[in-house]
Amino acid sequence: MTPEPDPRAESRLPPDTSPGLGVTDLACRRDGRLVFSGLSFHLAPGEARLLRGPNGVGKSSLLRVLAGLVPPAAGRVTLDGITPRDADAWAEQVAYAGHLDAVKPQLTVAENLRFWSGILGARDIAPALASLDLAAIADRTAASCSAGQKRRLGLARLLLAERRLWLLDEPTVALDAATVARFTRIVAAHLAGGGMALIATHVDLDLPAGPPLVMAPPARGDDVGADPFLAGNFA
Repeated sequence: MTPEPDPRAESRLPPDTSPGLGVTDLACRRDGRLVFSGLSFHLAPGEARLLRGPNGVGKSSLLRVLAGLVPPAAGRVTLDGITPRDADAWAEQVAYAGHLDAVKPQLTVAENLRFWSGILGARDIAPALASLDLAAIADRTAASCSAGQKRRLGLARLLLAERRLWLLDEPTVALDAATVARFTRIVAAHLAGGGMALIATHVDLDLPAGPPLVMAPPARGDDVGADPFLAGNFA
């Protein structure tokens, strides 16, 4: 059985001040189950990596850990020398777009973006509306938008404030081919400006990307760890 991840291990790792995203021996536990462990990779400025693997291997969990929404069970994450422990500095560098579009249905498309612009400190929503072809429906309520329009609205949040690292979970779901191409160009422009992107997707995207990061299910028994209930030790 694989040893239980040690959350104190981060303090024993040497300092990492290299540019870009550094992930070292990362592990994640959800609901008492070890989702993944021993994950290490580097994402350089200007680079994208596509996150691959079957459903349930922890792709979404990895993105949530990197977004600072879920604490790691072990290992270390750094971005240009800072870590998620510095929550404010981390939030200033990372943008996360998950499965949900983070759209308020009772607000219009423009009102949704203004809401997010207030949170992110942006001033002008017009470029975001234009980039994802939302200007023509700016006054439409989100509740009356199609699934593809809601997805575009959710992704438009990425353009409201500059964030070095984009963490994208199946961003092309519900998008037609033309919009996928448009969004790919948006990501490419982000990379050209020195940004980075980690994208969980089953779709091939025409991006300057490094080798895919392929995640696999944990070895048999790794999901039990030291949890007595999952191990069947009820006494």
